[in-house]
Amino acid sequence: MSDSDMELNEAVRFTVQHATNYVTMRHIERVRNLLNVMVKELLRRGELHDQSKLRSPEVELFTELTPRLAACTYNSPEYNEMKKELDVALKHHYANNRHHPEHFKDGIRDMNLVDLLEMFCDWKAASERHNDGNIRKSIEANAGRFNMSADLVRIFENTVELL
Repeated sequence: MSDSDMELNEAVRFTVQHATNYVTMRHIERVRNLLNVMVKELLRRGELHDQSKLRSPEVELFTELTPRLAACTYNSPEYNEMKKELDVALKHHYANNRHHPEHFKDGIRDMNLVDLLEMFCDWKAASERHNDGNIRKSIEANAGRFNMSADLVRIFENTVELL
C-alpha cells in the first residue's frame, strides 16, 4: 500500500470516526432529554400526589379511618372491613388518581411507567404507616390483588433496595 493510500485510509477512518461520534453524541443527548421528560413528570406527580385526600369527600373519611388503618395489618380481614367504610372516599380517590390500578378499566395493564413508579412509591410509603407494614409483603399481596405478572413482581422486588 502506498503512502497516499495509507493517508486516504487514515482520512476516511478519521471522518467515519467523527461522524460516528457525532451520531453517538446526538443519541446520548436524546436519551438525556427523554429521561428529563420522565423526571419532570415524576416531580410533577410528587407535587400533586394524593391532593384529592385533602378535599371532600375524602378528607372526612380518611381523617376518621387513617389512624385505625395504621393499627391493623395491610390486607387483613379487619383492614378490608375498614376499606368498606371508605368506599365513597376510595371511589373518588381512584377516579382522581391514576397511580391506582382501580383508576383504569384494565387495571395495571393500562398504566404507564410513571404511574407504576408513583404506585410503587405509594406502596412503600403506605407500608411505613402501618405498625407492621412491610413493602415486600405489600408487593406479594398486591401481586394477586392486581393480577400482576411475575416479571413486574420481580421488578418491584428488585427495586425495594433503592428505597
